[in-house]
Amino acid sequence: MPDEHRADVVTLWEYHDMRHQVRPADIAIGLGSHDIGVAVRAVELYKAGVVPRLLFTGANAPTTVKRFPRGEAVHYREHALEHGVPDDAILIETEAANTAENFTLSRKVLQNNGIQVFSAVLISRPYQQRRAYATCRKLWPELDVVCTSHRPPIDDYVTEIGDAEFVISMLVGDTQRISAFAEAGYAIPQEVPTKVHAAYERLVAAGYTSRLIR
Repeated sequence: MPDEHRADVVTLWEYHDMRHQVRPADIAIGLGSHDIGVAVRAVELYKAGVVPRLLFTGANAPTTVKRFPRGEAVHYREHALEHGVPDDAILIETEAANTAENFTLSRKVLQNNGIQVFSAVLISRPYQQRRAYATCRKLWPELDVVCTSHRPPIDDYVTEIGDAEFVISMLVGDTQRISAFAEAGYAIPQEVPTKVHAAYERLVAAGYTSRLIR
């Protein structure tokens, strides 16, 4: 990670951590992305007895198709199966192309399977927690949710992903979406502290703009 941008990257990294206390729930919903850590965390929660069932949701996106060519949810399911989660404890939704669809289509999967849930643990990449929470609260307000991630220290995470510029650009893009999606009515509003906004602006000025909404 470039030393001149480290402080600003860490500011955004910390902002997106909801710091929720994970508690038992009816299901864990793993949101598709480029990060296999979503499936890693889901397996941890299942084996710990926090949830009795996993639902992975996600098709593909330009940032994921090379890493997960068969689809995000499909690869997550395969990881869970390989690590001891029984097939009958896993549901998948394979068409969602954005966070809103992660929730609307997951609800349909549950309804189609006759499964009623009142609480969920949302599992996302570390810097998607706030957006996942805000979107779910808008589109599925009756669901009691907490957020979590596979979240190693930032340097370890960058090493796992293998591309510092990509991670920083994704952080910047997710920060923009906190306000943009709330303004568009896709998510509930969340406070963006002055320090966070300033860090975001400096990273945009530094050229980390590939994931911004134009």
